Amino acid sequence: MSDLCPRLFCIVALAPFLAALVSAFMRREQKKNSAILAIAGISASLVFALCGLVYVLTHGPITVGFNWIVPGANAIRLSWVLDPLSTSMAAMVSFVGLLIFIYSYAYMHDDVNVTRFFTFLSLFAGGMLTLVISNSLLLLFMAWEIVGLASYLLIGFWYHKPEAVAAARKAFITTRVGDIFFLIGIVWLYSLTGTITFLEEGRGLLEGNRLQPIAAAGLIFGLPALGWCCLLIFGGAAGKSGQIPLHVWLPDAMEGPTPVSALIHAATMVAAGVFLIARLYPVFVLVPLVLHIVAWIGVLTALLGAFLAVAQNDIKRILAYSTISQLGLMMLGLATGGPAVGMFHLMAHAFFKALLFLGAGSVIHGMAGEQNIWKMGGLRKSMPVTCLCFVVGYLALSGFPFLFSGFWSKDEILAATFAFDRTLFVLAVVVSLLTAFYMTRLVMLVFFNPSRAADGFHAHESPRLMTMPLIVLAIFSIGFGFIGTPWWNGFGKFLAGHHGAEAEHHVNYFVMVLSSLIALSGIGAGYLVYRGRGLTDPLETRLGVVYRLLAQRLYIDEMYDAVIGGGLRMISKLLNAIELAFELVLRLLSAVVTGLAWILEKAGDRYLVDGSFDRMCDGLRITGKRFLSVQRGQITETIGYGTLGVVFGCLIVWSLLK
Repeated sequence: MSDLCPRLFCIVALAPFLAALVSAFMRREQKKNSAILAIAGISASLVFALCGLVYVLTHGPITVGFNWIVPGANAIRLSWVLDPLSTSMAAMVSFVGLLIFIYSYAYMHDDVNVTRFFTFLSLFAGGMLTLVISNSLLLLFMAWEIVGLASYLLIGFWYHKPEAVAAARKAFITTRVGDIFFLIGIVWLYSLTGTITFLEEGRGLLEGNRLQPIAAAGLIFGLPALGWCCLLIFGGAAGKSGQIPLHVWLPDAMEGPTPVSALIHAATMVAAGVFLIARLYPVFVLVPLVLHIVAWIGVLTALLGAFLAVAQNDIKRILAYSTISQLGLMMLGLATGGPAVGMFHLMAHAFFKALLFLGAGSVIHGMAGEQNIWKMGGLRKSMPVTCLCFVVGYLALSGFPFLFSGFWSKDEILAATFAFDRTLFVLAVVVSLLTAFYMTRLVMLVFFNPSRAADGFHAHESPRLMTMPLIVLAIFSIGFGFIGTPWWNGFGKFLAGHHGAEAEHHVNYFVMVLSSLIALSGIGAGYLVYRGRGLTDPLETRLGVVYRLLAQRLYIDEMYDAVIGGGLRMISKLLNAIELAFELVLRLLSAVVTGLAWILEKAGDRYLVDGSFDRMCDGLRITGKRFLSVQRGQITETIGYGTLGVVFGCLIVWSLLK
């Protein structure tokens, strides 16, 4: 029975794929059956993920697989791994996914394309679960691309909206840029190591000291070849996880249905890049310079997302920039403290960010589609359950001390960064302060300030199928943090069973107190600035141009369009001009050849060949006519002329012989 669990662990990924396949053949009218099938598929994933988690806790890591292609002596294997990282991630993805699926049925109930929606949603979940259980970069990359395709289909689900189509295209193209780097990194890493399998009876990429001999070999611009492989792989992670400069797709992904936003921003797509770095951390740690680069990109991404969130007015877009900021902190945690630190924040963030997005969807549902926070207010009375759950998510994200999971996961990142680099630590503190501030701004304007909705409009609470997932996520947003406190870091110890290079977990009271003060200061500042505010943002008046720059996202998208888009358009025009020039040259050559052919046809064929032949024929005809005039049909005349001819010929011969 114990051997059966690892073999059946693949059902974690297969169940959603099977649900997507069957749902794809259902009619529109079968939307309830499609939803039930999708929920059943993700429920099966959760059951087997939990079984796998228990197996790893009791038996330890194990890999299972089969030969996929056998080209000659070497076989290409597809295998999955049960270890602390894969099983905990699979359990989180399937659990949060199940809650989002249930919520989606109520949220999308009136949409005519619910069947198609759940087909794409199941495909998305299957791709992500395959990614997290993969035991090789080959299978992981295949799942990586399925996730990218499914995100494109879901972001552009409402394809009748031009904004949704543009957002889906933007997400697909931007993440493909990172995927190209990722693929090059995989190929290069294989050429260096001869394998892209993670665990393989001591011969895997992450086992033993396999990479130690090549860690410093093949210097290129001062960085070893292994370091360049890591940077290329990080490029793929940056695309999926919204790190600068590939973060621009993530806010626009809000054009999809709100459950899609929750799934992408909480448990699946954006978590894939962070998971990838955590999975390959034993490779990254061999090149410390790369970890410094990851840390700096992470903290700059966190700063950018936090600053931009301060000036946004769309409730989902604020949460989107918050996701960018938190993903940057996860990368910072991975680089400074190892997988346990970064993954703990990823897990905690999945619960409270899913809660916040689903809460935002509940608000939008209750406000009849309104998303502008300046047209809301007073919803604590008309939507009490949504308000309470949303406040729990807000306090967790803000890092409210001791009670909420976000405090403990952020505290670990700050403590690890404090020991790693003080400059990075100061920047991370600024991010924490801004996070508490802009989330307080959102909560005050939506739930506690007087209503600014149109006269006569009354918001209503969402149905139970939407509020029950909120309550469950709120419970986990509080309770999950207690498995990773500095005094009892059960999550860190669990992951350390696979990753040996973990940072030491010790209590840093200075960082803990500072983190608490920062969170409370941000909350207090947000309350003082936005309490009782009407229709205008006080920051807009005080900051002026700076606020407008932040509201316009620093014109980064416009800059990309001008530089990259403009460059591509210029190249396109240049290539078009070259094509026209070639076409002109070809037309000229064609005209010259046609002219020469005409000349040859007229002068050569008609006048030289045909003319000579015609003149010869005319000469023969004239000669024949002349001879014809001699021949009159009289025999005596013919004999006479013949005799004269013979005599005349004999005289000529005689004169020549004489």
